Amino acid sequence: MQTTRKMKKIMLFMVLAASASVMMGCAADDPFQEIGSGSNWNNGSDTTGGSDVGGSGGSSATSATTGSLATFDVVIDRESAEGNDSAEEYFPDAEDALENNEFTTEVSIDLSNPVAKTENGVQVTVSGGHVKANHGETKGICYVVSGSTANGSLTIEGEKKYAVRLNGVSINNPDSAALNLLSGKRAFVVLAAGTTNTLADGTGGSQKGALYCKGKLLFNGTGTLNVTGNTNNGIHSADYIVFRKGSNIYVKSTANHGVKANDGIYINGGVLNVEVTAAAAKGLNCESHICVNGGRTTVLTTGSGTYDSDDREAKGAAGIKADSTLTVNGGELWLKSTGSGGKGINTDGDAIFNGGSVYVVTTGSQYHSNNDTASPKGIKADGNISIGGGRVWVRTSGSNGEGIETKQEMSITGGEVASYAYDDAINSKSTMTIGGGYVYAHSKNNDGLDANGNCYVNGGTVCAICSGQPEVAIDANTEGGYRLYVNGGTIVAVGGLESGSQLAQTCYQASSWSPNTWYALTVGSSIFAFQTPSGGGSGLVVSGSSQPTLLSGVSVSGGTAVFGGLGVADGSVSGGTAVSLSTYTGGRGMGGPGGWR
Repeated sequence: MQTTRKMKKIMLFMVLAASASVMMGCAADDPFQEIGSGSNWNNGSDTTGGSDVGGSGGSSATSATTGSLATFDVVIDRESAEGNDSAEEYFPDAEDALENNEFTTEVSIDLSNPVAKTENGVQVTVSGGHVKANHGETKGICYVVSGSTANGSLTIEGEKKYAVRLNGVSINNPDSAALNLLSGKRAFVVLAAGTTNTLADGTGGSQKGALYCKGKLLFNGTGTLNVTGNTNNGIHSADYIVFRKGSNIYVKSTANHGVKANDGIYINGGVLNVEVTAAAAKGLNCESHICVNGGRTTVLTTGSGTYDSDDREAKGAAGIKADSTLTVNGGELWLKSTGSGGKGINTDGDAIFNGGSVYVVTTGSQYHSNNDTASPKGIKADGNISIGGGRVWVRTSGSNGEGIETKQEMSITGGEVASYAYDDAINSKSTMTIGGGYVYAHSKNNDGLDANGNCYVNGGTVCAICSGQPEVAIDANTEGGYRLYVNGGTIVAVGGLESGSQLAQTCYQASSWSPNTWYALTVGSSIFAFQTPSGGGSGLVVSGSSQPTLLSGVSVSGGTAVFGGLGVADGSVSGGTAVSLSTYTGGRGMGGPGGWR
């Protein structure tokens, strides 16, 4: 939200509050705090709300709710198998697929008892526990590596692409990288089935990663790999990295990023768990694109923010940081950032969600240093955000934490999007357009949907909740000459609409609403049931393609649960009391009852 605009809202609210006989108070308790873990929710079966007791509802200046959206947690899970929700694998080049190559010449290296040798065009040299292998111009080499060393390493050089099969290996190198792949050609790292492999570096060197690859790094196989970086990154490729189905990889860095790539990260499958603890560290950090097509990726960042004296700005940690675009076509992303200024996803380009499931939690507050701040965000893109499918859930609980924010345009055409945020739930610096899908935007202290340009609601099912006066559920930048346009869709707005809205589709205001109550909105033959929050803006506005009816205090069974059980589409409804609806004509402006114009 723009600063001048926010000040106008605050000033108007103060004037109105001074003339009122009763000041609306804030809730004493903060039920917004995380109260549990897990991701199970009621699927709409026998969901029962309380009876409507009248009143305007949402008398407090903060808003909270319950359900899985408010309580789901993100934890490292190295045991569960990856899901089946995956899109077609993507390779920057067909040669990146292991099955399109032949590595039939095997050279065995036992790190427990390394032996210098020349074999099949490969020269192996040994210095203490440190082994170097160079295959030169020899093609089709597969290094089969086993054994362990507590003070050693494996370095590979050569002018041709190669494979490294990790067959139960443990490498600890106190002075540099544990696995140092210095060939600039493709490196296929194959995790042998049924094996556990461990790589770790110490703090004595200047290496870029415990596993460093100068060329393209391509993970395959069904084994397990554990990587710990204590000097810099856990895994670092100077080119791009591809992860594939079947692998189970855990990466931890105490000094910098978990997985770093210069030219791209492509997750086609596998289980990838990443933990980073350093200030402003990123779980996945790429100077180019990141693309997720499958697998289950979990990232935890716990480091606080820091001030970058070179860039002269405050920075926070992030689960995923892409200097270009992020595209999610399938798979699962589980991201949690607990440090000050932390983000779940941070992209310098566009963020595109076509499928899969994305779950983001941030708990940190703003980071302040040298007159600059890094604000916590669930998902933040300097480019556009486009959501056309899949599920995107975001929760931010630290002060000033916004849910989903784009510095340009926001477009939602499908999928399920749910944001439950301390600050604006879904925010765009420019135009926001909703044309389909299920969208839930709930702000504890600000607007639900907030566009700093025009906001278009053309379709889909939209449930927006603001904190209370002076905020609104669906906001557009009227101070800047923009408007909210309601052209279609099924809409539930706790806290009303921006003043001056263009309502091509008729909107209606309920005579009252009650907190923590199940309502059923019927539009034609479709029913959307929803639970109201414990508090929120005064006024409940609804809209649909035809004149709707509204029941309060209903019981719901069956149907399709959305928003972690806060909404049910096309369920069976019983009981309830009819709510009187009147035509809503002008928008609520700064959040007062009835619609200031």
